[in-house]
Amino acid sequence: MRSLAVMSSSPPVAPPLTNPSPPRRRGLPKLLVIGLLLGVVAAVVLVLRDTGDKPPTRRKPADFPVPELTSQPREAAPFQAKPVDPNTVGDLARKMNIPQRALQAYATAEIKLRQKSPKCGISWTMLAGIGRKESMHGRYGGATIGDDGKLSQPIIGVPLDGSPGVRAIKDTDKGELDGDPTWDRAVGPMQFLPATWRKWAARASEDGAPPDPQNIDDAALSAGRYLCAVGGDVTTAAGWWTAVLTYNSSVRYGQEVFNGQDAYARAS
Repeated sequence: MRSLAVMSSSPPVAPPLTNPSPPRRRGLPKLLVIGLLLGVVAAVVLVLRDTGDKPPTRRKPADFPVPELTSQPREAAPFQAKPVDPNTVGDLARKMNIPQRALQAYATAEIKLRQKSPKCGISWTMLAGIGRKESMHGRYGGATIGDDGKLSQPIIGVPLDGSPGVRAIKDTDKGELDGDPTWDRAVGPMQFLPATWRKWAARASEDGAPPDPQNIDDAALSAGRYLCAVGGDVTTAAGWWTAVLTYNSSVRYGQEVFNGQDAYARAS
């Protein structure tokens, strides 16, 4: 909302009378009253015109705050959240600045994984922590997620060609998933290497189609399968850190995933 400042001018002055008479006590002169009324009407019209011609300014939703924690490997596990219904996550998604379609995928993956790997204890918030770090929940590069879970455009990482700070991994899929026949690249919202994807990929819809790393449902479920397989019980500090550091062998990476999961879990 904007505050409008209305400037008022002095009311019009009646021309002097040729033969002025003593002032009357009954009230203001008619011309003065009319002038005041006209001034008020003009001010109201200006305000109405201004607010009618210019739409109200909409505030951009605030980013979800993620506190910077200093957790060290295997010291602690993030706060644990209860499962959520994938069909009723709209308000939660808006609160956490996560695309609703992405949060539905994380919540659905948790349900499937708890049925198939009950000892793992994986939470949708762990998948959200990974998704936040890897691709901002499928939004990297301006991508969006369709109703079918498919990204509007592929998310493909940098070539793993041994450049400074980058591992050297020669092509393993003839460019089928990443479009690069020379070097491997991580693909999709959860950033799988092609070889890892082939081993752990799962089709969330179970419709018989091949798993797609650029589909948020398939990517979330496949990431959960991988994390449960290497971490065991990811509700424990040892299991959680083993899973995440195997996903990406960087302590700083693990800390950022920890921060995201912990913040999402506490807010839910």
